[in-house]
Amino acid sequence: MNKQTDFKLLPALAIKSEPDWKRFFSKNKKKLESMDLQIHAMHDKISDQTDCLLCANCCRSLGPRITDKDVEKMAKALRMKPVDVISKYLRVDEDNELVFQSMPCPFLGDDNYCSIYENRPKACREYPHTDRKRFFQLYNLSIKNAYTCPIVYEVLQEIIKTNP
Repeated sequence: MNKQTDFKLLPALAIKSEPDWKRFFSKNKKKLESMDLQIHAMHDKISDQTDCLLCANCCRSLGPRITDKDVEKMAKALRMKPVDVISKYLRVDEDNELVFQSMPCPFLGDDNYCSIYENRPKACREYPHTDRKRFFQLYNLSIKNAYTCPIVYEVLQEIIKTNP
């Protein structure tokens, strides 16, 4: 295993680092707007050094938004009708969005593999969002995600370290 931040330590590490991340954002928002290529390179480097199967913290604790298209893909993979996928696995949350009925994700195995990986929801495919265009728009969400994901934590640490 390469150097990887222990996901069990993330809440304590993130709470200690959050003031620095927020301070950086407030002082460098304009600079951050033009840093996508640099941040994407950080994301790629850190992702390559991170074994998500050792963690799977996102699958254990974050409830992704599920779209109608996601339901269709999941239904096809599970050989179920979409309405049955909804009734068995999903619920409508307080924001009127479809989410999993409970966490951890019902498709997360004991080995941290996803049983519907090729047909997982879009929110799961795009996580942890540190490679998104216009990353600065997701900076505050990334601070929240740093409590869950070692990749996000390390990217935020790298941003402030390389941009004092």
